[in-house]
Amino acid sequence: MANDKLLSLLTSVGGWTIGGLLGGLVGSLAAVLLTESIKRSLDAVSRLDTVWLLLLPLLGVTLAVLVLHGLGKGKAVQVLVSPKAALPLRRLPPPTWYSFPHDVMRRLPPPTWYSFPHDVARADLSADVVATAGAEERFPWNLAPLRALAILSTVGLGATMGTESPAAHIGVATGVWLGSTNPALRRLVRPMAVGGGAAGVAALMGIPLVGSFFMFELSQRRKVPIAPKRVAAMLAGGLVGWGVNVAFRLDLIRLVVPKVSPADFWDGVAAALFIGALAGAITALTGEAIYWARGLPTKPVIRLLIGGMVMLSLAMVIGLIATPTAAFGPGGAAIIWAETVQTSPYQLLAVALLRAASTTAAVVAGGCGGVFVPFLAIGDLSGRVFATAFGIPADLAGAAGAAAGITGGYRLPFTAVAMVLGIGGPSTAKLTCLATVVVAALSGLVTTRAVNTLSSSLFTTLRRKRSSAD
Repeated sequence: MANDKLLSLLTSVGGWTIGGLLGGLVGSLAAVLLTESIKRSLDAVSRLDTVWLLLLPLLGVTLAVLVLHGLGKGKAVQVLVSPKAALPLRRLPPPTWYSFPHDVMRRLPPPTWYSFPHDVARADLSADVVATAGAEERFPWNLAPLRALAILSTVGLGATMGTESPAAHIGVATGVWLGSTNPALRRLVRPMAVGGGAAGVAALMGIPLVGSFFMFELSQRRKVPIAPKRVAAMLAGGLVGWGVNVAFRLDLIRLVVPKVSPADFWDGVAAALFIGALAGAITALTGEAIYWARGLPTKPVIRLLIGGMVMLSLAMVIGLIATPTAAFGPGGAAIIWAETVQTSPYQLLAVALLRAASTTAAVVAGGCGGVFVPFLAIGDLSGRVFATAFGIPADLAGAAGAAAGITGGYRLPFTAVAMVLGIGGPSTAKLTCLATVVVAALSGLVTTRAVNTLSSSLFTTLRRKRSSAD
């Protein structure tokens, strides 16, 4: 009896591992193709004059809106699944700090070819991955070509959005497509989807466990059971994605590696406390603003006009404070500016806050991209605020801030830990970054709860006033 159970477990894990490897291979290649196209486009556009750096991001977002709302058809409602159309998998506990309150944990209705369901947030890439976790065969892979075009125009033309969520989205979509369209592989759809998503992220980052933990943490927003076979697919996909990165010698994202350790124990403690608290709070606020923006029921044209005007205004202000390139793209140019130019803590903090607002404005306008890389940049800049004041090495401050950014803003603490351990550096520097992740998680939790409590009390007060007026 025990042998039969062990054999069944090994067979299941083996099948999911094979599915994860196969899905990881095709998913990572598709994600790399898209990301490499974005990188080449950014390289070409970044060489243009300042006026183009200001205007082309607006053009990119406009094209994304036209693709998603024109070719995609359907009514433009920016929520994932309406209460009436939702098909609950099971009763779920109330959302915590770890799961965004706007993540809808229900199955998507079956999509039609090249036409978005009326209740889908077309620019929210992580939402599909979260909503179909545990039921990946329902992932709307047929809409991936439209989203890929929108991603390429948004991120490739310089809007302040990133490539990590697109890599996961395209990886999952490719795995589901391959499994769904081949009868022989239909039983492997789920592991191929999981492996494809993990591989896409791992190929982008060059760190296998980052891709695995990224998919794991997204699935936990739906409380998907942690089964050995699912873990095997995640690990297999992450390994394949890392292998693709190494085999093709890819350099798709710029990660700051800490090279200098803190001078002493107390410098490390100060770095963890101050950087974690600031970066965690800023990115947590940004995350709340982004998910609020995605839920706005405003018409796409109005969103585009308002968001586009704010994007342009913020880019001009960043150009005055720093340089026009610091406002351009997912955030790599802003980090290079911080590394190569003599700056003050006030400039760094201002650019971090302005880029946070710019990413939110891009979401309001309808841009299609990720926020993982922008959070890395916002956290990096926030961390560097304390480099001079507390005598913390700039590269350590940036690396710690980046890890804090994805912890507080994207709420991916395990992914942040995997990134810290994967990029390397002196042991004490890595310990400082790990401590920063813990502080950022607490800072993000406190900030999010404070914002939610304040907003709830404000809405309650407004409703009472309206009721009394009536």
